[in-house]
Amino acid sequence: MFALITGITGQDGSYLAELLLSKGYVVYGIIRRSSSFNTKRIDHIYNNPNLHLRHGDVTDMSCLISILKEIKDVTTGRIEIYNLAAQSHVKVSFEMPLYTGQVDALGTTNMLETIRILDLVKQCRFYQASTSELYGKVQETPQTETTPFYPRSPYAVAKLYSYWMVKNYREAYGFHASNGILFNHTGPRRGKTFVCRKITYSIRKIMAGTMDVMVLGNLDARRDFGHAKDYVKAMWLMLQKETPVDLVIATGECHTVREFVEVAFRYAGIEIKWRGEGVDEEGYCGKTGRVYVRVDPKYFRPTEVDLLLGDPSKAKKELGWESEYTFEGLVKEMMEHDYNKIAAK
Repeated sequence: MFALITGITGQDGSYLAELLLSKGYVVYGIIRRSSSFNTKRIDHIYNNPNLHLRHGDVTDMSCLISILKEIKDVTTGRIEIYNLAAQSHVKVSFEMPLYTGQVDALGTTNMLETIRILDLVKQCRFYQASTSELYGKVQETPQTETTPFYPRSPYAVAKLYSYWMVKNYREAYGFHASNGILFNHTGPRRGKTFVCRKITYSIRKIMAGTMDVMVLGNLDARRDFGHAKDYVKAMWLMLQKETPVDLVIATGECHTVREFVEVAFRYAGIEIKWRGEGVDEEGYCGKTGRVYVRVDPKYFRPTEVDLLLGDPSKAKKELGWESEYTFEGLVKEMMEHDYNKIAAK
């Protein structure tokens, strides 16, 4: 089995590469050229003989054609393509809307067109990394595969374009192409600018004495938090189905950012209490009174998404998939990765 992963150096890409290699796949990964090494998440599998990395970018169709043609020339069997490449930070998408659209929207079209141009429609199965951000200003709770979309950021709008482009190529050309509408998923490999990892890494720095206070945005944002390890399994299962399908991948549970902060600090032996309201709210240690958390409006989104909660019923039925990590287990693993590194010193 052969697979091509765009965004292989990201959180999901690294977990997915591990999974596919463990199943005996030959994995090709596209990485962007950088003046510094950007392969940290896959360094432990870097020398695997079944892993082949190629420089490229989904905004450059010529390199996509070259890479996929290389794979086509070495196999007549099935090729699975996992399109995970994206400018994936919602807040940044407001600052870089054009770039976000070029990567997250047109990049998907480039991938689909490459498959069509190389006459690989029957040989390829295509997975598109879609997102719960499509629901934005939610029209119903929980969100299902039939819930109307209402995107609230350039990132979400670009992903909505990709979602419909995948459906269009599926219906127009017979692609085996599926959208995975993944709700928030995180883990120890998440980038430090994303809120969950920002929390656990900040606690590490606070406990090490290199940071005084962590600064966050909307503490009341409610999300369906899962572990990336669980979610990449769902990606793979979707491409094993004989017919393509669009599915919500979620835990079915909702927690606030505030809860994440509390559980993470509890792991470090600190009970967080709250006082104040809005931008004046702060989290402090109930025993000592020391302030550990403050709010800064610069981390608010121009258009906020207050609640995202997925209904994974269809995924359970279609794939036999369900999330194995609990919310507490997810936070614990992230804290073990970050906080324990200082506790051990």
